Amino acid sequence: MKKLLTILLFMGASQLFAQTDEQLIKATINQVFDGMRKNDSSMVREVLHPSCFLKSIGKTKTGEVKLQEDAILMWLKQIGTKREGVILDERLTSYDIKIDGEMAMAWTPYEFYVNDKFNHCGVDVFTLMKTDKGWKIVGIVDTRRKENCVK
Repeated sequence: MKKLLTILLFMGASQLFAQTDEQLIKATINQVFDGMRKNDSSMVREVLHPSCFLKSIGKTKTGEVKLQEDAILMWLKQIGTKREGVILDERLTSYDIKIDGEMAMAWTPYEFYVNDKFNHCGVDVFTLMKTDKGWKIVGIVDTRRKENCVK
């Protein structure tokens, strides 16, 4: 009976640990969008790994699929540039988080608004790494489209 109780306690503890990591990952991702809404690039930078990359997958006007890489420093500069009366608001509609030890991936569909007016939608895919300073985002790949958006 003691062995069974010990096994159940270990299983419960490991599930709590995974839930805690999932909550920490969500908080890390949410900090990016909170920082974006506040025009606070330092808030965003806090959760990015120094080697973080930012890429977008989309189609050209001719329908060709294209991978575009954006410079993180330029993106952070855009986030930190306050435009009077302009609020950029990326709203995540769900999270699908997978964790393997010190690595995690989050699939997060989103809707993007400028001053509460719908602009586009897509999916963000975050790759994260668990460090001694918490979960850090090592890569972001997104899609962007104006059609087939669920609002």
